[in-house]
Amino acid sequence: MTKHIIATVDEIPVGTHKIIEIAGRTIGLFNIKGEFFALRNRCPHQGGPLCSGRVTGFIVATKPGEYTYTRRGEMVRCPWHGWEFDIKTGQSWFDPDKTRVRNYTVTVEQLSPTAVHSAASGLEPGPYVAETYPVTIEQSYIVIEL
Repeated sequence: MTKHIIATVDEIPVGTHKIIEIAGRTIGLFNIKGEFFALRNRCPHQGGPLCSGRVTGFIVATKPGEYTYTRRGEMVRCPWHGWEFDIKTGQSWFDPDKTRVRNYTVTVEQLSPTAVHSAASGLEPGPYVAETYPVTIEQSYIVIEL
């Protein structure tokens, strides 16, 4: 698997998401209560842009007239036909044993400025010797594995 630097943690605040393209795939990256999850932006029903849909939760009813709204921000509904999927697992709401959308492993990593620059520019370190200065890492980067 190949790792790809996606964004800084600050770029995707809690409760929001970002749609990105990596290696010909469109992927939705979601921040749920400080944890990051990634889903393929393609509904398995008819290929709709799943991650552009409404992010919702569950309504659970114990008896008529009594209900609770749970798992706020953990479900995404395809904008084409309303099929719902769990953002954390990719499982469908209507048929969790058979229908799912591809999900990806996401980590938050502290990267050195050299690693960030090399990954962003596609350059490899050369045989050159340069004067160096102390640096600090001030941001955490979101990394996805494909």
